[in-house]
Amino acid sequence: MTSTDTFAAYIASLPRVLAAAAALFRDPEGRVLLVEPNYREGWALPGGTVESDDGETPRQGARRETLEEIGLDRELGRLLAVDWVAGTGRPPLVAYLYDGGVLTGAEFDAIRLQEEELLSWRLVPRADLAGHLPGALGRRVLAALDVLAEGAGTAELENGHRVA
Repeated sequence: MTSTDTFAAYIASLPRVLAAAAALFRDPEGRVLLVEPNYREGWALPGGTVESDDGETPRQGARRETLEEIGLDRELGRLLAVDWVAGTGRPPLVAYLYDGGVLTGAEFDAIRLQEEELLSWRLVPRADLAGHLPGALGRRVLAALDVLAEGAGTAELENGHRVA
């Protein structure tokens, strides 16, 4: 066995982790932009899988997914939260959430949904987010909103809960 084969076998034996990235967009009233996927129940943020096998970074993935899903190509702001989400029937997921900023009326008017994946979009006030985004995703979004409100650093989360 060559050293290249040994290295390849070693890499193949390592644990796997999935990566996803999304953007948190808001309106001037602080409501959060959510999208409704057609492939599962419930709501989500614009975002998706990071194409890491192709060299894509989480920030690049969030921007690409935002462009693909809602037609907006915006430079994203700072990293608001990183969440380690345990999986059942899948490897763990590391979810990155970036500040998409406050959108103008013209930017909302420019939203064009990716019809292959999305049914609709809506703006949801903070108080109603838990009803639209249950579980770790809802907690992640609330933690990110707290980071923005407090001017705090990136939130480190596990299953949507802050790590002490």
